[in-house]
Amino acid sequence: MAFLDLPTHRLHYRIDGAEGAPWLTFCNSLGTDLTMWDGQVAELANDFRILRYDRRGHGQSTAAEGVYTIDQLGGDVLALWDALNIQRTHFCGLSIGGLTGQWLGLNAADRLDRLVVCATAAKIGTGESWETRIAQVREQGLKPLAEGTVMRWFTEHYTDTHEEQVRAVLDIFLATSPEGYAGCCHAVGQADFRSDLAGIGVPLLAIAGDDDPVCPPADLQFIAKHVANGQCAQVGGRHICNIESAADFNATLRDFLRA
Repeated sequence: MAFLDLPTHRLHYRIDGAEGAPWLTFCNSLGTDLTMWDGQVAELANDFRILRYDRRGHGQSTAAEGVYTIDQLGGDVLALWDALNIQRTHFCGLSIGGLTGQWLGLNAADRLDRLVVCATAAKIGTGESWETRIAQVREQGLKPLAEGTVMRWFTEHYTDTHEEQVRAVLDIFLATSPEGYAGCCHAVGQADFRSDLAGIGVPLLAIAGDDDPVCPPADLQFIAKHVANGQCAQVGGRHICNIESAADFNATLRDFLRA
């Protein structure tokens, strides 16, 4: 296991893939860890040098005190790249990872080759709704959110036919630090790139889950339309579409990164 110690927290990361190949960085969603990308790493490791990591307060990364901003989450990525001497990389992030990707596209374009944002939006929800969730998590923990989370993340068909996989993802969700989860909820609630998207000039692909109730396809189409060089694609599934439709997701991702 590899860790990067920062002044306020510790980041857990993992590197896979072919040495000397182009770098590809994966950024996970809220309430998951770096294992959510196992299906992508298995398919892409021969073509890319892959970095993935647990966001602060998730997985084996520690939680910095207080609430977080999207600037801080983007700064964590830059700290990893600097520590690992990664000068340029592709980036693929889902949900809050997609918000992080938009921040990087605006603030660190010189470090990016191609940018992929998945199951995300230029603004996700409202600040008020996220503050309500923060209060609930701090009072009750994550368990009361479990059933609704599964329904938002996966279709009923996938849940019924892939019980073991869904249970594994849910176990990771329930093991997430409530304080780290709440801190990241604040970052999501404050992030708003709707008026900034034109400033993203790197080639961008927005991938939507066609039945995603959190960030529906229209949200991804909006991003692709308003950046300088964007395109949009859809795959089956709800919010965690990279797991539910791994084969189609991988093919879409590979085609874009090879273009």
